[in-house]
Amino acid sequence: MGGWYGPTLMDTWPSVSVVMPVRNGVATIGDALDGVLAQDYPGDMEVVVADGGSIDGTTEVVARFAGVHLVPNPAGGTPSGLNAAIAASRGEVVVRCDAHAVLPPGYVRRAVEVLEATGADNVGGVQDAQGVGPVQRAVAAAMSSRVGVGDANFHIGGRAGPADTVYLGVFRRATLERLGGFDERLERNQDYELNLRIREGGGTVWFDPSLRVLYRPRASFRELGSQYWQYGRWKRRMVTDHPGSLRWRQAAPPVFVVGVGGCVLAGALGAPGWWLPPTAYALVVIATGIGASLRHRDPALLLTPIALATMHVSWGLGFLAGPPADGRPPQRLSEL
Repeated sequence: MGGWYGPTLMDTWPSVSVVMPVRNGVATIGDALDGVLAQDYPGDMEVVVADGGSIDGTTEVVARFAGVHLVPNPAGGTPSGLNAAIAASRGEVVVRCDAHAVLPPGYVRRAVEVLEATGADNVGGVQDAQGVGPVQRAVAAAMSSRVGVGDANFHIGGRAGPADTVYLGVFRRATLERLGGFDERLERNQDYELNLRIREGGGTVWFDPSLRVLYRPRASFRELGSQYWQYGRWKRRMVTDHPGSLRWRQAAPPVFVVGVGGCVLAGALGAPGWWLPPTAYALVVIATGIGASLRHRDPALLLTPIALATMHVSWGLGFLAGPPADGRPPQRLSEL
């Protein structure tokens, strides 16, 4: 449940900028913008989309939405798109929305109320993964499972309060400008890294489970593997810069991959019992899939074990491989 913060009526509502990076998001950008423009926010609100060179008709879809400001993102990446949109916006509060996400009714209003009531620098909630086809539904189940994501509140929910990170985020502009925005060296994990800098600077990142945002996960195991490979690679870059930021849930996949590799090697050398750890893992993920299928009465969720294994192995291998070498310093908002 969400926290109670006392009266929520404000005399003056701060101006809000909703910022959205996108690149080749024609399949989802329309739903994302529909969700943003349907908000009932009482104050001034603008929407800024930063396009990273889409070639699939994304910009044509955006152009059909009156009042949405489209800006270029020549670098093409998510953090550079966020910084470009923030630099082109003017709201006192910055609401992040991604092209795969759909903000529910009342989200912006509720988030600003929580931001003001708690005094936090950033507030956010749960990434509510929901699928349409069989594979996407299985991926959504895996992303909402403790077996899949550990103790990450922004995936599985929890009590309202300070957190290490949240999904998307609703920020005070002053905080973003003071910290220089998102680190553009990080194609992934740039949100976690920014939240780490907020916390290290004495600020607060606040989780509220009532702030649930619909998220459409990848619709194929190949796309899911690519996504989690990138997550692992860029987490390695962040851990290199911030060793103390590593959580057990993030260390588990590379440990698992090394462990399975060690078991296979031990089996090749004739060691007894080498098959026990991989078999135990297989039983856990299979049981998770069966449990999800029975709970939701959805046979498609029997594919959940494949999604779980894809997430764990791809993330672990990506972490072990590490990110591409890149010595670029992060570009700051003041430089845009």
